[in-house]
Amino acid sequence: MIHYSILPYETVMQGVEDVETPVEIVINGVTMQVQQINPHQATIVRLLSCNPQDYLNPQYAPGRLIEFQPVFAN
Repeated sequence: MIHYSILPYETVMQGVEDVETPVEIVINGVTMQVQQINPHQATIVRLLSCNPQDYLNPQYAPGRLIEFQPVFAN
């Protein structure tokens, strides 16, 4: 992406480092990217599923709040 601006590069890119990257999770066999709000809640950012039916399911709509229990690998 090219961005033309009269502003200095430092001003334009200020705060980019503070943006959290979405996390990939699988819920009920559906892979999605979520933005974690707290350890038990997240907001769906986008689906990464290959199944077209998953995109029609309102339960997996982007922006929807989901709750889950984190599982830690040993």
